[in-house]
Amino acid sequence: MLLALMLCYGGFTALCLSMDRHHTDLLGSKPSARRRQWLKLGGWLLLGVSLWAVVSETGWGLGLVEWFAVLMLSALLLVLLLPYRPRLALGLAGVSLLASPVAVLVQG
Repeated sequence: MLLALMLCYGGFTALCLSMDRHHTDLLGSKPSARRRQWLKLGGWLLLGVSLWAVVSETGWGLGLVEWFAVLMLSALLLVLLLPYRPRLALGLAGVSLLASPVAVLVQG
């Protein structure tokens, strides 16, 4: 479940950064069209991998319920951090993506 939480948060952050306003607020410049496409693709890919991580651990019945809970928790965390601590939100996404291979080892 921790792996799914980290992947969902990273995915939502990537999708957030694919928007002009948030990209400018967090990184100081507007994204190019190619960067925007890569961020969207990466965000959706991370969300899909998080679904796989939960379903492979607990099965489809409970896995989907847990995945939606993780989706809501990670989105809520990002939405609460963005207006008040945008650099923390960005740093947390980086840490979660760097720590996700460790979570794979712990889970397996």
